[in-house]
Amino acid sequence: YFVYDSKKSGGLTVSHLRFGPKPIDAPFLIQRASFIGVHLFEFLESYDVLKQAEEGGVFLLNSPFSKDEVWDQLPAEVQETILAKHLKFYVIDALTVAHNAGMGNRINTVMQTAFFAISGVLPREEAIEHIKASIKKAYSKKGQEVVAKNWAAVDNSLAALHQVETEGRKVTGHHRKPLVSDEAPEFVKKVTAVMMAQRGDELPVSAIPDDGTWPSGTTRWEKRNIASEVPSWDPAKCIQCGKCVMVCPHGVIRSRLITNEDAAKAPESFKLAEAKGFVGYKDYKFSMQISVEDCTGCTLCVGVCPAKEKALTMVPQRPLREEGRKNWKFFLDLPDLGGDLKRTMVKNVQLLPPMFEFSGACAGCGETPYVKMVSQLFGDRAMIANATGCSSIYGGNLPTTPWCTNKDGRGPAWSNSLFEDNAEFGLGMRIAVDQKAEYARQLLTEAKDKIDPEVYEGLMAVEPATPENIAKKRALLDKLAEKVKGCDCTCARELESVMDALIPRSVWIIGGDGWAYDIGYGGLDHVLAQGKNVNVLVLDTEVYSNTGGQASKATPLGAVARFAAAGKSLPKKDLGMIAMSYGNIYVAQISVGANDAQALKAIEEAESYDGPSLIIAYSHCINHGINMADGLKHQKNAVECGQWPLYRFDPRLKAQGKPCLQVDYKGPKTPVADYLASENRFRQLQKINPEAAAKFAEESEAIAKERYERYLYLAAAPEDKQ
Repeated sequence: YFVYDSKKSGGLTVSHLRFGPKPIDAPFLIQRASFIGVHLFEFLESYDVLKQAEEGGVFLLNSPFSKDEVWDQLPAEVQETILAKHLKFYVIDALTVAHNAGMGNRINTVMQTAFFAISGVLPREEAIEHIKASIKKAYSKKGQEVVAKNWAAVDNSLAALHQVETEGRKVTGHHRKPLVSDEAPEFVKKVTAVMMAQRGDELPVSAIPDDGTWPSGTTRWEKRNIASEVPSWDPAKCIQCGKCVMVCPHGVIRSRLITNEDAAKAPESFKLAEAKGFVGYKDYKFSMQISVEDCTGCTLCVGVCPAKEKALTMVPQRPLREEGRKNWKFFLDLPDLGGDLKRTMVKNVQLLPPMFEFSGACAGCGETPYVKMVSQLFGDRAMIANATGCSSIYGGNLPTTPWCTNKDGRGPAWSNSLFEDNAEFGLGMRIAVDQKAEYARQLLTEAKDKIDPEVYEGLMAVEPATPENIAKKRALLDKLAEKVKGCDCTCARELESVMDALIPRSVWIIGGDGWAYDIGYGGLDHVLAQGKNVNVLVLDTEVYSNTGGQASKATPLGAVARFAAAGKSLPKKDLGMIAMSYGNIYVAQISVGANDAQALKAIEEAESYDGPSLIIAYSHCINHGINMADGLKHQKNAVECGQWPLYRFDPRLKAQGKPCLQVDYKGPKTPVADYLASENRFRQLQKINPEAAAKFAEESEAIAKERYERYLYLAAAPEDKQ
């Protein structure tokens, strides 16, 4: 029986396991445990992990501290329980064992070995034999190298396992701090924190919001401290390109322009550099800060850094917590500068505060950078309809939500719908807000004689929704609000209730490929065909990521997935080409790892288009069978071999006599077979059926070349077509 939180990874999972030589007739949920294993040391600070431990039980802890050091690092509450219940206490540095075996942060094999070594469920030698057999069966498809690494981890685990003597020990540890800061809102302290502590069942119904509206920005109070290493910034090597900020899946790396006056007030360890290349900010300081307590340690930022010498390096997290906390608070309290810079450059956009932060997505997630970028550009006026899937899990509201507001209190309105109707759900948002705006304009016209002409004309004007125009309309709306407050008529009260709709809303419909290509495709096609101003963002992992890796119509030819164990026999559906056939839909296919400037441009163009838009974003995923730290490299390789084309189809170009389609990649430059061999989803087929794998690779190569030629033909001027 498993109890787990809502995080995609890095969260809490409690496995309730019973063992015995005979069939077990007992409840799944264990109330008195003879063995408790804790795989993350930081859980001791957040949860009462030993509550179910029975007298004389065994406690196994994955600890960065040795058996001689660990006791004084334990919270006093944990020490008290160990002594009171006379627990046998063991420690193992599972992370070091895994690293030495070449397994990165994957410690499950190490902890499993330690469990069987000390639990007494099976004789030790027999248990090790079974573990190794299980490893071979589970990982043989991934290659002998993976099997060998796991076997090495098993062999090295026993030497790293140590018992901590507790006889004569005293309670010397620190007391646990409250789960959330005293600065947190009252609701967070009284409701959210209880749920974070896995005690949500204790909350009365009366504590839950009765209208379904939950406070936003609550992930900032979690401070999960799950990374063993975090990036450290070297100002002297940084070229201030903003790429690391852009690709950070959890919004923990941020950049900021700072006045010299504010810089002088910075904490001693706060790092600064002279600002470079920001027009109009020549004499300002520049800073890059990392929220070390929220970082997941994925290393995407280090990999993407283009500086000759990397400006980011990974360092141990624990020693940085205290100063990191102070620096982060100082950083957040500074004014947001640079919002007036052109939003055509990555470095400028990355000065904008994200309104999507610290989500529960996997470390190194390929989806969230796109979601975060939408929040940076349009979050202060966005409405988001989210299909069920990964994005509804890491973007959801329980116990915390990553969607947040800017310093003016503005942020996205977000809601989750189903696989089958999310597009219609988003269309409903668009129609509703348009109706509300139309009613506001009607009321404004009726009250025209009582309103300042400048206010009336400015709010009634139909203008592009640029940051400058939005700011101007908000200033006029403030003037209207003052006028309306002083009026007692029914019309004024009605206008007051709807006038916020005079600020153009940016409606986004977001979901994965399982929704867009498969289950919700009929609805998506219907919505795009309505011609309404909605923006669709497809986070394409080419597989049903959230439900365990089933094949979708986005799954490429030859990829192994659930329901495609012999490799998918049909090519990927060209969703973009289908949408282009309408002629009036803005369509783009992007990859932040291959061309971040093109991705930014496409998102900006899509939102500015007064009609339906569809953006298909390549999102590397753990289901691809890759090292997630190399996710951006895989994105780039997919584009360079032609497996993932980059393009933009803008219907507005037709009026200029130009082809609507713009091809943004140079065509296949590297063999598709090399790309396929780099990902386990394709590599599996090479092991079980090399002939089929070779055939699919050859077909994929031909498809990539044919597709590029077709796109070039469609993108050519009429006079250039044969």
